[in-house]
Amino acid sequence: MNVSRSLRNVIIIELFVPITLLILGIYHGLMQVVYRAGVIHQSSAVKLDYYRGLTAHGVINAIVLTTFFAVAFGHATMLFYMKKEPNKQLSWLSLGLMVFGTLMAAWAILAGKASVLYTFYPPLKGHPCFYLGTALLIVGSRIPLFDWLRIYREWKRENPGVKVPLAVLGTLVNFIIWFVCTLAVAYEVLVLLLPWAMGWNPTVNVTLARTLFWFFGHALVYFWLLPAYIMFYTMLPKLAGGKLYSDLAGRIALFGFLLLSVPVGVHHQFSDPNISSTTKWLSTILTFGVAIPSFITAFTLSASLEYAGRQRGAKGLLGWFGKLPYLDSNRYLFGYMIAGLILFIFGGFTGIVNSSYALNNVVHNTAFLPGHFHMTVAGPVFLAMIAMSLHLIATLRGRKIFMPKINVIIPYLWMVGVLIFSFGLMWGGLMGEPRRTNLGMTYLNPQHELYTPQWVPSTMLALAGGTIMFIAGMLYFVVFFGTFFGKKAETAGLDLPVSEAYHDEKMVPLFNGFRPWIIVMIVIILIAYVPALVDVLSNSGPGAPPHLPHNPLPGL
Repeated sequence: MNVSRSLRNVIIIELFVPITLLILGIYHGLMQVVYRAGVIHQSSAVKLDYYRGLTAHGVINAIVLTTFFAVAFGHATMLFYMKKEPNKQLSWLSLGLMVFGTLMAAWAILAGKASVLYTFYPPLKGHPCFYLGTALLIVGSRIPLFDWLRIYREWKRENPGVKVPLAVLGTLVNFIIWFVCTLAVAYEVLVLLLPWAMGWNPTVNVTLARTLFWFFGHALVYFWLLPAYIMFYTMLPKLAGGKLYSDLAGRIALFGFLLLSVPVGVHHQFSDPNISSTTKWLSTILTFGVAIPSFITAFTLSASLEYAGRQRGAKGLLGWFGKLPYLDSNRYLFGYMIAGLILFIFGGFTGIVNSSYALNNVVHNTAFLPGHFHMTVAGPVFLAMIAMSLHLIATLRGRKIFMPKINVIIPYLWMVGVLIFSFGLMWGGLMGEPRRTNLGMTYLNPQHELYTPQWVPSTMLALAGGTIMFIAGMLYFVVFFGTFFGKKAETAGLDLPVSEAYHDEKMVPLFNGFRPWIIVMIVIILIAYVPALVDVLSNSGPGAPPHLPHNPLPGL
């Protein structure tokens, strides 16, 4: 498919910028496990301290990469399926705000003025440029939704009675979730944190800020996941050599995420004493509910892959496993997606532990939590995003994949690294190993009175896994930039794999539009968050003065 020069440049920049920053993100990820394993016993190395690196790692990997990619992938899916290009001026305005905001926040982080982690929990205080840059990134990423909705409505008028393509439905579901959840973090940043960071307000309401962040923060997980889900439903069966088992199952799963992605954030606050146990219990129930779309997806994709394996000649109950194109360099997208799905199995089950009010008390604020979310964020999310970034760059620029034989093993190398790394973290977490902590200065320093030798095996295992992940990441950068700067070898354009549906059910109006789902979504959000906000506002306590990373004494 032909793409205008303007839109092609927008998408390419939206992919090139975050992948370039990802070099820093992955480097600092390696440094975290080096510090935590006790290899370094100082607070900093190469003039970058531990918490500056931890902030850069989280912000680049979890916010910058995912947001830029979601917008770029959204442009690609809307054009490919709707056959209409987004508005040129709005696309460039969106890109400009995101790039400018990212540069502002990056300066604050790298200058050591915003070591507040990606959650930017107050009373940790960052430079105003960090908060303003984050706000501009979010505002810029929301602009395309309104233009995509215009394209969607035009297509519906021109195609009455026709099912909206599943990829388009998923893109719009994802950005409706993003629009709703970012309302809370925008209020937190612009009303609570930015005036406080500029010195206009002496204190900040910490518990309200935490509640607003997690209204956004857990829905953010599904904003990360849904582009991967779109690929799993609309591309993976085709890449495997088969068909999607059920189109309707995909629609049910997507609308399930629309209903339940936002209202579950309170489960991140199970340890907050000012939120009632009833409110936390409700969050537990809703969080278990949001697992249902994932179980639907697991069944649908398993059936789709089994069909593909049998189409390729598989025999016996499980013979189809061996017939899938794991190492086919012409179908490298399959390798990235299947490796991500394998990791997601472990990520999903360990997530149930975090969702349980009782079990969460055992692992809260331990290394178990980053062990879990690396199986999701660094699993299906990361692998799907970097694979599709490579595919879009190659097709939009008319380039062949650089080092295709290396490219096809990268996802499996990464998968092995994540499994080892996450197992080390979760093992350590069950023994009380804290998260977010530079263990090398104290607990893993044999010269320190707090030295804890039982954490040595778990942190060394995490270091081994992190090293493997780093090697896989460096190989990916070689492939990506080798492809990007390679000689033009094919006709430039946009091409996406498209899976046919084995069960292509008739159009059901309820699953072909958004209005009733958005109404129910709002009702569930009110049920979940009105009690939480009443609890927080009734029991906030006094406002907190700032704590600066270089000085833990408040207000100094």
